Amino acid sequence: MPDTGYLEAINQALHEEMERDKNVFMAGIDIAERGDVFGATQGIYSKYGKARIMDTPIAENGIIGLAIGSAARGLRPVVTIMFMDFIGVCFDQILNQMAKMKYMYGGKVKLPLVVLTNAGAGTSSAAQHSQSLEVLLCHIPGLKVVMPSSPYDAKGLLKAAIREDNPVFFVQHKRLGRIREEVPEGDYEVPIGKAKIVREGKDITIVATSFMVHEALAAADRLKERGIEAEVVDPRTLVPMDIDTLVESVKKTHRVVVAHEAVRFCGIGAEIASQITERAFDYLDGPPLRIGAPSSPVPYSPALEKEWVPGVDEIMEAANTLVGA
Repeated sequence: MPDTGYLEAINQALHEEMERDKNVFMAGIDIAERGDVFGATQGIYSKYGKARIMDTPIAENGIIGLAIGSAARGLRPVVTIMFMDFIGVCFDQILNQMAKMKYMYGGKVKLPLVVLTNAGAGTSSAAQHSQSLEVLLCHIPGLKVVMPSSPYDAKGLLKAAIREDNPVFFVQHKRLGRIREEVPEGDYEVPIGKAKIVREGKDITIVATSFMVHEALAAADRLKERGIEAEVVDPRTLVPMDIDTLVESVKKTHRVVVAHEAVRFCGIGAEIASQITERAFDYLDGPPLRIGAPSSPVPYSPALEKEWVPGVDEIMEAANTLVGA
């Protein structure tokens, strides 16, 4: 299997799905001739032309409206919101149209659409281009939310999302662009709603999302030097969440740290910790501990941003608290 980067894997999925299904098309800001500011849509315009991939004005409300209308009429749009911070511009379309149309029409309308969006800090992109707002979407019934952390999962989950008959937000962390691994050529899917045990262990579970999976793996390496075997679990899909896999891991290790980059207060980690407590309380040797960012805007200054973004050190501190190291 060829060594493939995260964005290359996304690009492969887009090419393959557009080849497979003529109803798949793309729309977004600077994604056609320029091939997307992050490079995810390279080569699609030259192969399929402006009828299948189109640049839009800087009008997120219109982009989401286009996706909803075309999906309701039988197409399979894949649209981009360049930075997740911009979902606020089109939130009424997301909250009251995209998420509710199938319900309001008694299931007679399908909305097979995907929204690709970039999230996350660590690139000195400042407060309006660095947020992780996935939990806002998770709270809205009618939406599915995926956050793959690896090239393999990115390709497989994007294919599954495009073939899904309900709206899916595909959230990719900007710093994942440098992650590489072996990815199969050709067709495969990663099922929506299935977690992945990235690393097996017996002493503590670390549940991590998106880029924090890689921080968790680095922490697990450091913990192993002290004789502590950490199990790292990636939910991959936030809605619907495979809570069963998370609970079974905690039943084995009896301790859990939940790590995400989003602001800690009311983050998805609170939901995960709550469900684990409800379903595995008698197995816990200590309280679930949560890792997340402080409740402040993301700093622009690289020095301040480095302090703001949670990572290996915070995971290590929480793990050491639970195992008594």
